[in-house]
Amino acid sequence: MGVAGRAGCQSGLYIRRLKGSIPLRSTIIDAGGGMNNLKTEKKESVISALVEGNSIRSTERMTGVHRDTIMRLVGRIGAGCEVIMDQTMRNLDCKDVQVDEIWCFVGKKQRHIAAGESPIGKGDYWTYVAMDRDTKLIPAYRVGKRTSANTQAFMVDLSERLANRIQLSSDGLEQYVAATELAFGAGVDYGQIVKSYEAEHIGAGRYSPPHVVATSRSPVMGNPNMARVSTSHVERQNLTIRMQMRRFTRLTNGFSKTVAGLQSAVALHFAHYNFCRRHSSIRVTPAMEAGIVNDMWPISELIRIAEQSA
Repeated sequence: MGVAGRAGCQSGLYIRRLKGSIPLRSTIIDAGGGMNNLKTEKKESVISALVEGNSIRSTERMTGVHRDTIMRLVGRIGAGCEVIMDQTMRNLDCKDVQVDEIWCFVGKKQRHIAAGESPIGKGDYWTYVAMDRDTKLIPAYRVGKRTSANTQAFMVDLSERLANRIQLSSDGLEQYVAATELAFGAGVDYGQIVKSYEAEHIGAGRYSPPHVVATSRSPVMGNPNMARVSTSHVERQNLTIRMQMRRFTRLTNGFSKTVAGLQSAVALHFAHYNFCRRHSSIRVTPAMEAGIVNDMWPISELIRIAEQSA
């Protein structure tokens, strides 16, 4: 009791010193209220920081907006971005599409889930990504466990957004074969590429990506141009994802805490990538190159349309 009393007294003195010098949370906007109090300029600052790969806490420090408010803002803008992607990615004239999946985790890594503990809403999660090789557009994506059901739902969603027959490339994931047949039937030219990597380094350099030592291509459906069967472009997009979304960065504590938070962040990322980010190889945004819009959207326009759509 004596120790507790002293600790409480010391804490009280510490808090009184803070109150006497710096008002608590004096620079933090909206510590507990609604995000409607945020000015447009603050919303732009927050979203701009997040889409450039900053974490929620670093964004809080840079902008002075409380992290709870940031998360509510991401949830609302992310929901609007889902609608934007769903409504605009229709009747697309893609020709050469590559698909892949990128790993992350929610709450804890899969190996840390105890026996008998429900894996729902935690553990390994995958983001399925489709990318048009020519326009760099992301026409479809899906967040979920890497199951046959999710793979099929992703491929069906992709097929429903296309206006013509495409060449499709994927890695050797077995689930893609049945999913592609279900989604496209005979209306696709599909090939797989399997890459073999060198043995992983031990010690220094172990986190460096392994080198590809061999590749093999095989036709799966239709009549694919085997010289163009590739996943290199969508795999490069995976690097963009890891660089632009902190929750996908390896060896960090900025991982997603909820599936809903992950879904909102992914929707925001892909909407920003398609409509706001000028791609270095085509010098315009992917949405402009695909003929969906005529101009590059500023962040303010993305926020405005997303808030109207949410």
